[in-house]
Amino acid sequence: MSDLSASPMNPVETTLLKAARALGPTLAARASQWDETREYCHDNIPDLVAANLMGMSIPRQYGGQGASFLQVVDVVEEVARHCTLTARIIVEANMGGISAVMAYGTEEQKKFCAKYVLAGDKPAICITEPGAGSAATEMSSTAQKVAGGYRLNGCKHWITGGGVSKLHLIFARVQDESGVDLGIGGFLVLHDPDNGDACAGFSVARRERTMGLCGMPEAELHFNDVFIADDMVVSPPSGFKRGFADLMTAYNSQRVGAGTIAMGIAAGALGHATRYLKEREQFGRPLAEFQGLQWMLAEMDAKTHAARLMLREAAQTLCGKGFPDMHLAARAKMFASENAIQVVNDALQMFGARGYGNQEPLERMYRDVRMFTIGGGTAQILKTQVAGGLLGIKVPQTREGYANIAEGSNK
Repeated sequence: MSDLSASPMNPVETTLLKAARALGPTLAARASQWDETREYCHDNIPDLVAANLMGMSIPRQYGGQGASFLQVVDVVEEVARHCTLTARIIVEANMGGISAVMAYGTEEQKKFCAKYVLAGDKPAICITEPGAGSAATEMSSTAQKVAGGYRLNGCKHWITGGGVSKLHLIFARVQDESGVDLGIGGFLVLHDPDNGDACAGFSVARRERTMGLCGMPEAELHFNDVFIADDMVVSPPSGFKRGFADLMTAYNSQRVGAGTIAMGIAAGALGHATRYLKEREQFGRPLAEFQGLQWMLAEMDAKTHAARLMLREAAQTLCGKGFPDMHLAARAKMFASENAIQVVNDALQMFGARGYGNQEPLERMYRDVRMFTIGGGTAQILKTQVAGGLLGIKVPQTREGYANIAEGSNK
């Protein structure tokens, strides 16, 4: 575990962080290309693989670097300053779905997934459905037991990397042979048609046209009698009834990662604003001499630094299977994502019309950062989680649940 006193503003410069910093100029030079063409950043993947940034959190016995979440967070911040899209890939390749497999998967599953991630694949975690967003447990996709495995049917929506990712960790309601609901489980599915590994019944129905992160596909996936062998079921010790909660603890790491992307964008915007205030002159003097802009800059710095501290704290405070504490992860992502929007907005304002155009990266960064109060847990849901922890109660969202609280029966 790294020492926070080693300076969150200047984290310990590991080999991985040095590699990320070396890639920074290259990633920054390409970032506008992916935004304009809406193409996945395939050209960046070999660079990430060569720098050992894909699967760096995977234990060494499976070919990874055995990096801590804190080391991953440092790398994500550095990359997000330059290219949000690439930072998103690094989070998905080191946190969330892949960390769930490393915590709860079998030895064969770990080796299988590590092979693809280390080679450059960004795994897709498939939870959201058209009728089940924040209310994830209301998903309707089913995996019914059949001889030798399960038959998956249903639809997932807003799947990051859909149509590009090869590995998928898909959550579905598990049914026995008679259709009796057993709970929610996680299923590993490989879909790699370009290399002859097409999964029968798996299809990409459509891709959303998004406001930002334009090179990252957000897709709707359909499953029609997709067969999943028994050995591709990710089974936490508590089984299907409570296994979903176990698997979702891995999502705490992804939330820390998502918050770090937002904070990294803010840090990048702060850097651009600082540069511009020194360069730009109006009324015969640099903008840096105007006190109003100085105060804006100081507030931007404080918000970014506070978010950095909270995210690094969450990355270090590990519980259960070694995932970040849920309360700290929710609080950090909530704070980082909301404040990052404000920081990038203020930076763009300092550039005036130049910031509103695409001569500077602020316009793209502003569109990119807006997603992080939505994806990976909305800011409002995270605030509910934080409040529930402070109050010592499980705060339900259904009307029936609130009626139970009023009656004093909520447990």
